[in-house]
Amino acid sequence: MTGEGGTVMKPLPKPQLLGKQRRETGIAGTVRRVGWPVVEAVYNLGGGLRFSWSLFARSGLALRRPSLIIDHLRQIGVGTLIIILVSGLFVGFVLGLQFYVLLERYGQVEVIGAGVALTLFRELGPVAAGLLFVGCAGTSITAAIGLKKSSEQIAAMEVMAVDPVARELSPRLWASVLALPLLTVYFDAVGVIGGYLIAVPQIGLDEGVFWMEMRERVFFYKDFALGIFKSVFFGFAAAIISLYEGYYCVPTAEGVARATTRTVVKGSLAILGLNFVLTAFTIE
Repeated sequence: MTGEGGTVMKPLPKPQLLGKQRRETGIAGTVRRVGWPVVEAVYNLGGGLRFSWSLFARSGLALRRPSLIIDHLRQIGVGTLIIILVSGLFVGFVLGLQFYVLLERYGQVEVIGAGVALTLFRELGPVAAGLLFVGCAGTSITAAIGLKKSSEQIAAMEVMAVDPVARELSPRLWASVLALPLLTVYFDAVGVIGGYLIAVPQIGLDEGVFWMEMRERVFFYKDFALGIFKSVFFGFAAAIISLYEGYYCVPTAEGVARATTRTVVKGSLAILGLNFVLTAFTIE
């Protein structure tokens, strides 16, 4: 990939390979063993930022041709929808049971619906949907880009003067940004239904009380919209990490497999870290 000024981003030599060539002892060896991971982390961070800028700068083709985004949106969203619905339903079941056990001690069982909705809308919905998205859609994005690279389809596009970043990567970025908030809405809705099925038919809570308490204690902008706002950032983070790992993976079967593993690890940590930062800035 060519960056600003025509420079080519090349992977940093692995520190363990360099360590095999020069096995230094004493202070110099210690400094090298400690310093190389730091240098590699800074290099990867800078490369990730440059890669992100390149994705945004070359999004013109995807934005001018919405069909590219819609095609990937269909693949990403539909492929992840089933696991989102099933997971959301069982999460709602568990939340309904846990809130019942907790609130029964204080005689406040009627607020089960509000507790389930607030937990899902504010925190659990966007975070759980984001983690599931990384594990399902993120790995598929990394594998798809990695396989295109290993089969030299990326190189063939460059030979034909087709920008692979604009044609293949940017549409997947914007499809992910659109898909994750929609999947979060589905997760929240199914989770509330799961809490309802536990609270009303199973426990025997009055249906009108369940919905009335939720309506009075849950607010659209303060609670629901906040979770959707978080999911937009989670979509950006998950897509950028997935695309970066796929585009810069070693073009072999083992390299693609390692890249998908790194996508899950880095994407999950990024979502959890972003959730803390966003919560710290938006909490009242």
